[in-house]
Amino acid sequence: MSAKPPTSLDVAREAGVSQATVSYVLNNREGARISDETRARVQEAADRLGYVPHAGARTLRTGHSRLVLVPLVDAPYGQLAVGLMEGLDRELSRLGYTMIQYGARHLKGVAAARAWAELRPVAVLAPATRLTRHAVDVLHSAGIRAVIGIGVAGWSSDLVSTMTMDHEGIGATAAEHLLARGSRTLTAIVPTEDGLRDMGLRRAAGVQRVAAARGLPYNQVDLAFSESATAAWLDAWQDAWQAGVSGDGRTKHGVFAYNDDYAMLLMAALADNGLSVPGDVAVVGCDDLPLAKLLRPRLTTIRLSVTDAPAMLAQTLDEIVRTGGTGQRPLALWTHALVERDSA
Repeated sequence: MSAKPPTSLDVAREAGVSQATVSYVLNNREGARISDETRARVQEAADRLGYVPHAGARTLRTGHSRLVLVPLVDAPYGQLAVGLMEGLDRELSRLGYTMIQYGARHLKGVAAARAWAELRPVAVLAPATRLTRHAVDVLHSAGIRAVIGIGVAGWSSDLVSTMTMDHEGIGATAAEHLLARGSRTLTAIVPTEDGLRDMGLRRAAGVQRVAAARGLPYNQVDLAFSESATAAWLDAWQDAWQAGVSGDGRTKHGVFAYNDDYAMLLMAALADNGLSVPGDVAVVGCDDLPLAKLLRPRLTTIRLSVTDAPAMLAQTLDEIVRTGGTGQRPLALWTHALVERDSA
C-alpha cells in the first residue's frame, strides 16, 4: 500500500509556517502580505514532499472549482475546431482556469446539465441548442457562475451569453464570388453526417438566398463523404453539368462544397468524369486547410479567422465569473473572408 499523500499541514510543518500561509502561497491568493523568502520556503517544502493541492477540497471550501467544462459533441473535429480548443485551453490557463472536455454525448437537456454540474465547474461552454431554460436553471442552482452557448448568427437567447458563427453568411460569400467569376447556376453541397448537416443546411441557405436574389438556378445536394457517393451523384447529374450554352460555348456551374474536404472530394470526382475546374465547374471550399493551396488547381476557399476567438471567449467567460453578471449578449465567434485562388 502506498504512503498517505502529504497534506498542506505537512507542508506547513516542513516550512515552519502556518497552514493558512501555505494556502495563500500555493493558491496564489491576492492581498496576502507574504515575503518572497517565505514564499520560496513554502514552495521548496511542497516540492520536497511532493504535495499537490486537492481540487476537490478546494471546491468544497469555495463552492466551485476553476474548471471550465466543454461537453463533446457528435460531430467530426476538424483542424479548425481542434485549433480553437487548443487556443481556448491556453487562454483559460493564462487566466488561471483548467479546461476539461466531457463525454457522455448521449445525455440531453436536464440530464446533461446534472452530469456537468456534478463536477462543480465554475463555467460551462456548450452548444446553445442544449441549453434549455430548465438545464440552465440546474447549472446555476449548482453554483456554476458562467454558462455560455455556442450558436449561429441570428440565434437569440435571454438565458446565456451566446458566441455565434455566421454560417449563412459564409454560404452567401461563396455564392457571390462564384457569380462574379461567371457561374450561371449555383449548387450547395450539404453533408449527410450528423453534427455537420445543420451547419451545412445553414451555409446552403446563404447560397440559395443569393441565387434567388439573382433569379438563377439553385440546387442542393445532400452528399455523404465518400468517393462512391460523389461518383454516383455526378453520373446522375452529368447532363446537368453539360447543359446550357453561353457566349463562350458553355454555362459554368458554381459549387460551394461546404468545406475544403468536400471540395477536394468533388474536384477528384470531376477530374475522373472528364470535367475541368474551373472551366466546367467552379468550386469554392471553406476552412483554408494547408492542402488547399497545394491542389492543382489551387482551391478557392473561405478562411475562418480563429486568431482572436479563444482570447475573446476566455475573457468573456472570466468577466462573467468575476462579476457575477449574466453577460447575456451575442458575440461573433469567427469572422470569415474569401481566399481567391484558381478553382473559382
